[in-house]
Amino acid sequence: MLQPVKPLMNKLGYEFADPALLEQALTHRSCKGRHNERLEFLGDAVLGLVIAQTLFEQFPQTREGDLTRMRSALVKGVTLAEIAQELAIAQYLRLGPGELKSGGHRRESILADALEAILGAIFLDSGMEACRERILSWFGERLKQIAPGEQKDSKTRLQEYLQGLRLALPVYDVIATEGEAHQQTFTVRCTVPGIKPITASGSSRRKAEQDAANAALEQIKNER
Repeated sequence: MLQPVKPLMNKLGYEFADPALLEQALTHRSCKGRHNERLEFLGDAVLGLVIAQTLFEQFPQTREGDLTRMRSALVKGVTLAEIAQELAIAQYLRLGPGELKSGGHRRESILADALEAILGAIFLDSGMEACRERILSWFGERLKQIAPGEQKDSKTRLQEYLQGLRLALPVYDVIATEGEAHQQTFTVRCTVPGIKPITASGSSRRKAEQDAANAALEQIKNER
């Protein structure tokens, strides 16, 4: 049974004049009817422009290469999927039987595409300024925290740090999965030579691994 989209509008912070646009944005190509690929194409362009302009204004002395890397970090699939999880988009997705069976609600690419499609839908419904407001709201904390030269993720930084010390690389294991299929929580253990294993939980395995890697890196640095 399809979820009514009104609660999602409240979560998004945007009221659609044409709710059919939101319904289309939530419809994966595996589902019958009009799907969200064209809206995704539009939303991708809108998102890239707003993030680029925001970074351009936020970092007036930063070179093009660093601006590009910051933009890429903000609009990459894993970031979009995390924001989609924060907005609880997964439970409103409309998927075909095959994707439902294989857990498509949890798939990073499907979540990221849906978020972009929603932005495309907002653009058609109200224009660029409404999109800008939503993007700055959804990405607010990430835009505050981002800085030039800090775009390597936690797993990469931990690996490079350990390699510099000539230590073995970390091992990640999923030790628990909880919750319903569309809203699961993953607990991951990160094992690094010389310290107690670190555990972290997140709405995706990738996020849990990144959080565990970050905690492990901080602990190693504090102990040296």
